[in-house]
Parts: sequence; structure tokens; C-alpha cells
Amino acid sequence: MKAKESGKERFIRLATKRVNNTLKAIQLIGNLSNRNNYDYTDKHVDKIFGALSGELKNCRERFQASGLKSKNGFTLE
Repeated sequence: MKAKESGKERFIRLATKRVNNTLKAIQLIGNLSNRNNYDYTDKHVDKIFGALSGELKNCRERFQASGLKSKNGFTLE
């Protein structure tokens, strides 16, 4: 019988998978920089990085809330 996974083990397993998936997705976005294949403006680039930066900031704030309830009901309790 398999032992129940602890919260820490589950966090490490899921965080590793999700961060690796995210890093791969960011690398794919970086591939769009090839001007031989794509036509884009600085405004497009600013919009992409604004969206990514904003979401990353929101994510960090959720971790820094240290269990405080967020707008959508997130809690670490």
C-alpha cells in the first residue's frame, strides 16, 4: 500500500512539474523573436512582457500573503 503523500511532497512534485512547464513555455515565446519568421513591433513585445510580468507579480503576492485570504478566496490554512 502506498503511503499518503505529505503536503510538502505534493508541493515539491507539483511545483517542479509546473515550473518546468512554464520555463518551456517561456522558451517557446522566446522563439518568436526570430525576425526571419515573424513580424512584430515593440508594442507587441511590450504587451507580451507586461502580461507575463503582471501575472508573475500576482503569483508572488499570493505566496507573500502567508496564508491571508486573497480576493478569490485563496488561503494556505
